[in-house]
Amino acid sequence: MKSRWVEVQAEDGGRFKAYLSEPPTGRGPGVVLIQEIFGVNAHIRGVADQYAMDGYTVLAPDLFWRQQPGVELGYAQDDFGKGIALMNGMDFDKAVSDLGATLGALRGLPSCTGRAASIGYCMGGRLSYLMAARTDVDAAVCYYGGGIHNALAEAPKIEAPILFHFAEKDGFIPLSAVDAVRQAFAGRDNVMLEVYAGVDHGFNCWDRGSYDQTAAALARGRTLAFLATNLPG
Repeated sequence: MKSRWVEVQAEDGGRFKAYLSEPPTGRGPGVVLIQEIFGVNAHIRGVADQYAMDGYTVLAPDLFWRQQPGVELGYAQDDFGKGIALMNGMDFDKAVSDLGATLGALRGLPSCTGRAASIGYCMGGRLSYLMAARTDVDAAVCYYGGGIHNALAEAPKIEAPILFHFAEKDGFIPLSAVDAVRQAFAGRDNVMLEVYAGVDHGFNCWDRGSYDQTAAALARGRTLAFLATNLPG
């Protein structure tokens, strides 16, 4: 596995950094890894490295670059407040544009075979959903994406396979919102929606108190199976 920071050219001018992690074989399908409100921090870089070890070329862009480049927060209350403020100040349309630029940069790398998926967590889960609606990404995975139920007008635009992971006890995403997402995609054979019993928001993050090893392992296994099906190496 090789990792380093690279630069990506934004569609409307400017350049931003992205963390690149490449597989031990040197080449594989692509993954655009989309951050939480805490930036491309040690956890997100660790997740990128995990998927690289599974054979994927992973690019995780710094989506707060327009406000404050290089944000890297922890999970204390003060950090949470800073992350929420950054998310509230984000232009989501520009963020999706930056993700489209990241996708193009990823596909242009010699280490990427061409097909690529998006995987996002929390804020990144919503952005992964929007990326599926507005870009030509080949597949999308959304971990506990808050606000997706408020953007279901985008659902008819999504043709790529998509996988949703939700937490049953999510303090930010009620089950009524999960049901709205399920109903919006009812009858679609390329859409999967999983709910993990008894766990809270952020169950995939090993640095948070809400981490749940069983749910994280189940979700990761399902994600890897989904990627293997839709991004054949």
